[in-house]
Amino acid sequence: MTTVPADRKYTQDHEWILPTTGGKARIGITDFAQKQLGDVVFVEVPTVGYTLQATEALGSVESVKAVTEIYAPVDGSVIAVNELLEGEPELLNTDPYDKGWVVEVTLVDPKSLNDLLTAERYQSYLDREESD
Repeated sequence: MTTVPADRKYTQDHEWILPTTGGKARIGITDFAQKQLGDVVFVEVPTVGYTLQATEALGSVESVKAVTEIYAPVDGSVIAVNELLEGEPELLNTDPYDKGWVVEVTLVDPKSLNDLLTAERYQSYLDREESD
């Protein structure tokens, strides 16, 4: 069973975003994404200060199966990267919703979060994908 926490928003590309405080948010990949990837061996992230555009790649994940891009769910500016991933990329597998976050951003428009999937809608999307 795939875990889908209710406290964040999701994309159909399997990224999550968790609003924090002061117009900021953390971004990562979902439990479904990490299961599809298999064992993660490397994570490439942008530098602090990088400007993200919604739907554009913000980095990539290399696993034993493939290399895949991580897409920005919203426009924003990177204010922090998860430095733990450099030495422990497997955190994306073991803890994708907490210690395995990828970047923290300042949102250009916090209302843009309303355009993303709720946990319930994301779970419905996964149910359809898994039944195809």
